[in-house]
Amino acid sequence: MSFSGIPTLTLAAAMVGMGAFPGQGRPADLAAETAFASARPAALVADSPATNPKLAASLGLSVYPSKEQSKEQQAKDEQECYQWAGEQTGLDPTVQMNVDSAGKAAGQKADSAATGAAVGGAARGAVGGAVVGGIVGDAGEGAAVGAVAGGVRGRRARKQAEAQGEQAGKQAAQATNAESRKTFAKSMATCLQGRGYAVN
Repeated sequence: MSFSGIPTLTLAAAMVGMGAFPGQGRPADLAAETAFASARPAALVADSPATNPKLAASLGLSVYPSKEQSKEQQAKDEQECYQWAGEQTGLDPTVQMNVDSAGKAAGQKADSAATGAAVGGAARGAVGGAVVGGIVGDAGEGAAVGAVAGGVRGRRARKQAEAQGEQAGKQAAQATNAESRKTFAKSMATCLQGRGYAVN
């Protein structure tokens, strides 16, 4: 739709650009959630639990043999409880999400989600400039000035959304890694306590 040769936005289009409808959150938030979910399979790294004879200690657990179990028995029990905890939780604490990869993926998704910000900003600026220009007598000139100013604001918003998306992706990956490790350790502690160990 145009008015005197000046492009105008419908109210719905303007509201979508501002994120006024449900599911239309800030681009960085939406992109971080999407990128975080899609980055997980590609961003995993692993160590072998078999190379670590002190499995409980590696999870931050202190294990005391309450029933005077030997060191060999304790090592065997820790290995078996490690395997049991993995079966019960479906987790492996040696497999962690790569925080940097998750952050970069989230930043790229935020950039993609905010790509229209410069165009949307230019359009909103043109509309606002046309209104102001119409009041002072030259709507076309006002629209042009508003479009340039709006485009600059849109590009800034895009860069900011990318940085926010990257930070949110990193934080989400760190939180997921910590929660997975905590859940696994709790399950392993339950198993060891069932075998007569005091676990702290």
